[in-house]
Amino acid sequence: MTCAEGLSLQRVSAPFCIICLSTLRRHSSLSLCTVFQEDQFLSDSFHTHTRTHAHTPQRGHLQHRPIVMALPDTAPLLVGLLLLFHAFGAWAIVEVNMEDKVEVMAGETAQITCMFTTDEGLGGTTIQWFYVLPNKERQRIYNKEPMHEAAEQNTLFTHRISLNVNGTAAVLVIRDVGVRDNLEFICVIKTLTPEEAEGRTQLQVFKSPTFPTIEAVETGISVNEKDPSKIGSCRVKNGYPKPNITWYRNNMPLRNTPREVVVTSSTTIESSGLFSVQSELTMKVKKEDKDAVFYCEVIYFVPGATKMTESQHINITVYYLPTEVTIWVESPKGKIKEGDTLELRCDNNGNYPSSITTIKHQNSEYSVENKTMVRTNVKRLDGGVYECTFEETDNFEEISGSTKVSVNYLESAVITPKDSIAVMEGEELKASCNALSSLQTSTTWFKNEKLVSKGNTLSVKSATLETAGMYKCVVTVPEMEGMKTSSTLQVNVKGSPQILGPDVQEVETYETTVNLTCSATGFPAPTIMWTTSDGKNLNALQTETEDGAQSVVTFKITSNVKVFCNASNDFGSKVVEFNIKTIVHTTPTTTTTTSTNTITDDTVIQNTSTNYVNDPVQTPTKSPNIKKESKGFVIAIIIIAIFLLAILGSVLYFLYKKGRICGRSGKQDFSKRKSSKDNIVVEMKSDNTEEAILLGVNGEKQQPNDQ
Repeated sequence: MTCAEGLSLQRVSAPFCIICLSTLRRHSSLSLCTVFQEDQFLSDSFHTHTRTHAHTPQRGHLQHRPIVMALPDTAPLLVGLLLLFHAFGAWAIVEVNMEDKVEVMAGETAQITCMFTTDEGLGGTTIQWFYVLPNKERQRIYNKEPMHEAAEQNTLFTHRISLNVNGTAAVLVIRDVGVRDNLEFICVIKTLTPEEAEGRTQLQVFKSPTFPTIEAVETGISVNEKDPSKIGSCRVKNGYPKPNITWYRNNMPLRNTPREVVVTSSTTIESSGLFSVQSELTMKVKKEDKDAVFYCEVIYFVPGATKMTESQHINITVYYLPTEVTIWVESPKGKIKEGDTLELRCDNNGNYPSSITTIKHQNSEYSVENKTMVRTNVKRLDGGVYECTFEETDNFEEISGSTKVSVNYLESAVITPKDSIAVMEGEELKASCNALSSLQTSTTWFKNEKLVSKGNTLSVKSATLETAGMYKCVVTVPEMEGMKTSSTLQVNVKGSPQILGPDVQEVETYETTVNLTCSATGFPAPTIMWTTSDGKNLNALQTETEDGAQSVVTFKITSNVKVFCNASNDFGSKVVEFNIKTIVHTTPTTTTTTSTNTITDDTVIQNTSTNYVNDPVQTPTKSPNIKKESKGFVIAIIIIAIFLLAILGSVLYFLYKKGRICGRSGKQDFSKRKSSKDNIVVEMKSDNTEEAILLGVNGEKQQPNDQ
């Protein structure tokens, strides 16, 4: 039977019941107990009131609530109860269960669980955590009492631990675990009575080591060495617990064997407490070890498992004397042709460094670098037998091997007849093409990149003008890619010319100058003449083309005209007619009127006016869209000049009136009425037939009757 929140009821023996009241203070604990008969505890004379709460205390934190007891004069009663408790000798039972070990990786968080049971419950339970020092002494790191809990100061775990209590489980949490935390931890549970219990757990921390690095010896090892030679070293760093290294040769582990295999290891404890291990392998090598693969295997531990990592694989150089020499063509693969780069390789089944290798061919000796000889742009004479000789300089023994090299060739293609051939139209065309080669060849003929014939002979039964042109003979070696030669033949067909295009061609133009082109085929190359319908000869430039001639003529036209292109040679002629039609553009009429006043001493005697009328003239123009900028500029200049003349006339008239010129005084007046034509009048009519503008001397617009 259990009391609520700090009040513990334990049955001692019928009909008694122990009542414990715990008064908790900071850093201290006072427990008062008493014993009642069961019927007395249940009688009306003993009343107990408790306050219940709906929420549950959080994990790891013990919540204490005050207990209200309606007992008169409680102090003497509690003392008596305590004495009775000791008199009966009823002790609480405490049990603790913990795991033997907890494994965790370094840097992670460890949780060590302490499972406990007690007859008194959590109200008066004290939980303490310790770790064991190297000298087997205990160091307390955490203390939890009913009213107070805290981590011990100035320990390895002061700022890294916390305690979570959930029912009967007390979990010690250690953050950022390191290898130095690989310790034994003790959980101690105490009750209000002198009874206590403890449990122990070993915390095991693991740290995976780095990837192993392996280094092979740089110098070669001779099979003639009497003592084991160093093969290489393997190193792994920062592991916990200490990792183990095992050497392998061709997937077989190597163990220490007297005078054959020796493996030595050394261990370093870093300042962090981690282990670094280095292992060195020495052994007596054999010829078979030249192709052997060596590597080291690192075995390390992690929580609940054992892992393995292999290093990179290495090879060693083993020196041994040869018993056989071999020479072969390394490049090119397959058949060799002239112009190739020949690469010969010479090797032997030994590799002693103190040796000389040479290659001989037709009494010539060539040096060998890295067991290879290279000859560029080989010719057919470079074929034959090549001999490779290996000489061991310690005892001057020689071993040789040889191979035969064949260099294939393809000479330039030769066409008969050479360069060109001329045949009459309708006659048979025949030509042949051959190329000397060490292998079987294939011949094809092309014209304008199109295949026209296969075989050594080109044959056309009846030649036409279309037969003429440039032919290309291509000779190849089918079994060797890139082996090819070619030559060309110009075929000319004798016959009357042919002009490209229709016999009559229509030409329409706005231009005053035209360019006409006439192209004719034929052999010999035709002569091209240009004439007009009225029998006039035109000068033109003529150029020869691949299959004939071409002529271009340029001339001016004023009206419709016919032009003839006449192409002729020794075998005939051909004429083509060009009908040229011009497109006419009409220029608008422009009228200019100029009026001039003749001034005498007394009056204006005469006014003359001249009108210039430009009648429309039908003339070919360069284009219907001719720009007007030039005409507008001229009109603007004319207008400015007229204004300047008007101003000058006004000035002269003013001076005349004042008598400054012509001997007149300024007071003399005209006796006659001024003529209405005293003003200089200019009539302008633009190309767009705009309204004429009449301006007087003073710049005022004149009425039509004043003109």
